[in-house]
Amino acid sequence: TPTTTMAEEHYLELSENPVQFEHASSVNNVFFDEANKQVFAVRSGGATGVVVKGPDDKSSVAFRMDDKGEVKCIKFSIGNKILAVQRTSKSVDFINFIPDYPHTEFSQECKTKNASILGFCWTNWNEVVFITDQGIEFYQVFPDKRSLKLLKSQSINVNWYQYCPETAVILLSTTVQGNILQPFAFRNGTMSKMSKFEIELPVVPKPAKLSLSERDIAMATIYGQLYVMYLKHHSRTANSPSAEVVLYHLSREGSCKKSHVLKLNTTGKFALNIVDNLVVVHHQSSQTSLIFDIKLKEPDCALNIHQPVLPARSIHPYRIPLSGPAAVPSQPPVPCQLYSSSWSVFQPDIIISASEGYLWYLQVKLPPTVNLLQDKGKLMDFLLRRRECKMVILSVCSQILEVGEKGSLPVVATVFDKLNQVYKDYLEAEQSYTQAMESGPSRGSAAQKRPVRTQAVIDQSDMYTHVLSSFTERKGVSHKFIIAVLMEYIRSLNQFQITVQHYLYELVIKTLVQHNLFYMLHQFLQYHVLSDSKPLACLLLSLESTYPPAHQLSLDMLKRLSTANDEIIEVLLSKQQVLGALRFIRSVGGHDNASARKFLDAAQQTGDQMLFYTVFRSFQQRNQRLRGSPAFNPGEHCEEHVAHFKQLFGEQALMKPSTV
Repeated sequence: TPTTTMAEEHYLELSENPVQFEHASSVNNVFFDEANKQVFAVRSGGATGVVVKGPDDKSSVAFRMDDKGEVKCIKFSIGNKILAVQRTSKSVDFINFIPDYPHTEFSQECKTKNASILGFCWTNWNEVVFITDQGIEFYQVFPDKRSLKLLKSQSINVNWYQYCPETAVILLSTTVQGNILQPFAFRNGTMSKMSKFEIELPVVPKPAKLSLSERDIAMATIYGQLYVMYLKHHSRTANSPSAEVVLYHLSREGSCKKSHVLKLNTTGKFALNIVDNLVVVHHQSSQTSLIFDIKLKEPDCALNIHQPVLPARSIHPYRIPLSGPAAVPSQPPVPCQLYSSSWSVFQPDIIISASEGYLWYLQVKLPPTVNLLQDKGKLMDFLLRRRECKMVILSVCSQILEVGEKGSLPVVATVFDKLNQVYKDYLEAEQSYTQAMESGPSRGSAAQKRPVRTQAVIDQSDMYTHVLSSFTERKGVSHKFIIAVLMEYIRSLNQFQITVQHYLYELVIKTLVQHNLFYMLHQFLQYHVLSDSKPLACLLLSLESTYPPAHQLSLDMLKRLSTANDEIIEVLLSKQQVLGALRFIRSVGGHDNASARKFLDAAQQTGDQMLFYTVFRSFQQRNQRLRGSPAFNPGEHCEEHVAHFKQLFGEQALMKPSTV
């Protein structure tokens, strides 16, 4: 494998175009709203100035509001329709941003006496949840009436809370140690209580007691399932000094189960992100990150215990471009301090540097992973689950074939099978969707969605274009290995009952012919290793001059296909196989009724004078035999061909009527 420098091994990077906002030194407070991915920079004094920056210009806005005290929390409802601002522990203020609605502030106090509001979450454009230290209150907002209506509330002692906007689930920490978690789900104006569960805290010597910190819990969706991630720091006295991330699977119905453990093999300060269904664990002191894929099963491992997929590497260095009046064109961009203590990490993939005024999206770069993961089967499993995987997978296939032949055929077979499993699953999903559409909607069944073709679907044309055709032309590779690889791919397609495209068979035949392996070609055809098809039969006909038995092999194939003779002739003529077409029409007894003009046209187009002579003479002989004269009937429209023949060979070359 080619050696790579550390610089080429950064498999994580920050997004090229970050969201820029006024950094912490120039404003009083910076807030981040996870639901809308918006940063609020709040500046107080006289009136409160607010600048909101979102992922795009549509979600960015600037406004002023009356200074009624320090802002504790500020968030827009979905679509920037209503702004909610918390300034005290007792109430939340609301301002309409809907056009033509009154812009005056209105307020809502929490209903529970002596309760303090810890925060609030928008679950819909007009639905909001207050989380207090004594429970939760779910409200509907009426912007036109400037009022709120309590839909539902629940009393429960709350230490802290977390919200997952993607699934609209709020997680409450309860009890003295804080490790009994109570989730609530919100959907279309309803609030439902999910099963509570306990986070197992590390065992510590008495009388010390641990409590669960909000910093060590995160919620995120991985592979479409909601998980609570717990960063478990082991105490120094415990036998296992390394930290780990414990994943609890949170289902809407049923209990929450501990489902995965990610081994970090180190201690210190950590932060979590989710990128492309991978759990990314940042380690501050070593300034590196680890990635875990919960779908990659570790061999010889107890229930879903995972090691990092790749060795720890730092995020790709990032340079902050200088802008504004102070920027000088010759000034180089300033390197950004990665893993800075001023960084805040949010789910799923957001990193914010309040001191520098940047919001980045964390991204995975796949090419560097190729040389870091030596087990190619495992590498394929990893790549097939990533979003932008197609070209990387195809490059890995080429790389495996480049490495050579020693023991690589089983690896090649494994890779082909993994690719074709995904290809087959997609074809089956597409087929069942088509059948469902044709039969119409059945009563009681949900409407079927068209399957999405992801980049992981590598079909035969992808393999042919990007891998196999160039591989067959590579110098220095033995033809045995080339044919073995092609046949391995065809075997894999057959194993998954995928119809092999004729161009793959053509590639096999061309490779065999190139290396004069006619005996092998004969065997492949005789034992139907290469499936019958019209294009294949035509290819065999064209090989007749190199390998005479190919003509008969081709005819046998065409007869097995019981294809219309006219069609075969059209195909042959279109490939300028004029003599082949002539022989074929004779073999099936159609020469007497054949259109002379069609054959003469094709012969003339080749520009081969002797070929034209042979074909012309053949039809003159036919005419003589059938009608006693070599001349063409007017209905055959061959006048221009007769003129062309005379021009080339002179009138004396024309066949004279034979007298009996």
